[in-house]
Amino acid sequence: MTIPQHIMFTPAGSDVAQLVKGVMPMGQIGSQGLFVAILIALLSTEIYRFVNDRNLVIRMPEGVPPAVAKSFLALIPGFCVLAVVLALRLLVEATPFGDINTMITELVGIPMSHVGGSLPGMIISVLLIGILWMLGLHGDTIVLVFIRPVWLSNMSENLEAFQNGLPIPHIITQQFYDLWIAPGGTGALLGLVIFMILRSRSVQMKQLGKIAAPGSLFNISEPMVFGIPIVMNPYLVVPFILTPVVLVIVSYVAMTTGLVAKPAGIALPFTTPIVVSGYLATGGHISGSVLQIVNLGISLVMYYPFFRIWDNLKYREEQASKSQQTAAAMPATEQ
Repeated sequence: MTIPQHIMFTPAGSDVAQLVKGVMPMGQIGSQGLFVAILIALLSTEIYRFVNDRNLVIRMPEGVPPAVAKSFLALIPGFCVLAVVLALRLLVEATPFGDINTMITELVGIPMSHVGGSLPGMIISVLLIGILWMLGLHGDTIVLVFIRPVWLSNMSENLEAFQNGLPIPHIITQQFYDLWIAPGGTGALLGLVIFMILRSRSVQMKQLGKIAAPGSLFNISEPMVFGIPIVMNPYLVVPFILTPVVLVIVSYVAMTTGLVAKPAGIALPFTTPIVVSGYLATGGHISGSVLQIVNLGISLVMYYPFFRIWDNLKYREEQASKSQQTAAAMPATEQ
């Protein structure tokens, strides 16, 4: 529904290496136009809803087929959307910016990319994600809705540079977070799962580790977050929040210094297992896989002391429960 509005805001020509006129610049329907597309989609939807909620529509008689009646219902709201967007385009073209893409890029896109694409911005993002998960909220969904457009834009620029054989400009991308900061899912829980399977004294912890292992191998953390649970857990929430921060710093330094190749903008699903994903996401560099293994080791170190405390607590609870059951069964046995 919002494609016509996006096209309307996209200028019809380009002054850079112009060979022909009257065409749409491809750069402005790629990463450069991402912010514009998002804002226009939001604006168009709200205008349509505003008009429709006030019943400013054309209603056909009952005998008209439903498909035809629905098309008439959309006429006035759709016209209002186009009229408002066209008026805004004319206003923007009267400014020194010249077009909406340039205006949004300079006023919104550049500041957001400086924050969201920086090391401090990444650290703040993973901290907020962990804190929200601790409170029982889906931190990734809440936080990334604001920051993901920046990461996706950086990813597109990385891919373009990689395809043209140029130096990759960005480290902070969607792949950086998915594939290096979250082994085993949000909170880098794969290390905890390994300990639960191999070192747990608690039967409950060992069984939960076995159940959560398949999902953790594919970076799905919900069975652990709600199964242990991590939510409101004073013992495990500390490494859950801090481990991703440490991984961000280590990974960023490794890529900045050139020890590890930067993500090449190759869109891999976040469920791709580590080692494989690190190799593919860097365009075939083994250093990406090595960094993932190092990050897994850091996760193991960060979680181990907290895991021991929680495992011992659950083990004592299980032993106390067994003692109570044994004591309750003894009188019945004697009778």
